[in-house]
Amino acid sequence: MLRAPDLALAAAVAVAACGDGEPAGPGMVCAALRAATFSLPSQCGPTLDLTPINKYQGEIASVQDREGAVVLINGGCTGTLIAASQGPVVVTAGHCVGLGDQALVAFNVEADPDGDQLATNGTVIEQATEPDYALIKLDELPAVTPTGLATQAGDLLAIIQHPRGGPKVIAEGMFLDECHGQIYYVDLDTLVGSSGAGVLNREGQLVAIHTDGDCKVDGSGSNWGWTAERIVEASAYLQDVDIAR
Repeated sequence: MLRAPDLALAAAVAVAACGDGEPAGPGMVCAALRAATFSLPSQCGPTLDLTPINKYQGEIASVQDREGAVVLINGGCTGTLIAASQGPVVVTAGHCVGLGDQALVAFNVEADPDGDQLATNGTVIEQATEPDYALIKLDELPAVTPTGLATQAGDLLAIIQHPRGGPKVIAEGMFLDECHGQIYYVDLDTLVGSSGAGVLNREGQLVAIHTDGDCKVDGSGSNWGWTAERIVEASAYLQDVDIAR
């Protein structure tokens, strides 16, 4: 797998050095990313800024309408119940599960839970590592609204997640770049257990699945995932009509 290099990304959001000091254009950051190597995920900001979901007061107003669809998978990964024309399924990272596995999926694992705390099993009906995604068809559906898929990232992104298998939290960060079906974002904290979480845009649409990160002790670096568009292209279950373009 690729990872994001240490790009001094706080500055690179606005300007990336390409030998001549010119502003970064589409794909310029990705050209550097393609030369990088794999690293374990950790925080991508100078401080670990993870807010309990029910205390979030950030800029993405639709978060509280979306958080009910976020699940804890097998106590160690995150997923999201998404809308699909063939029926709602949970999407997560492919490295979290195996094809045909029976996964334990728990809804509303959070501090001060305010919704259906359903725990149910599901069957992994699709799984891949490139793109790194899996789809889980649930034995029982909760009374929550599935999240829609989209292609437009925008400037600000958020990840609702279960870091280290703990209660549901949220982190925000800036969009950096997108190329070859991969999306990169900065100052957006994730930890082990955040794998498989949906990357949301300002409208609360899922634009990517978080996969991994290259974050340094000083908080520099970036996280990344596979775009919803690339996942839909790879999937036999998800259809083109399932994603807002």
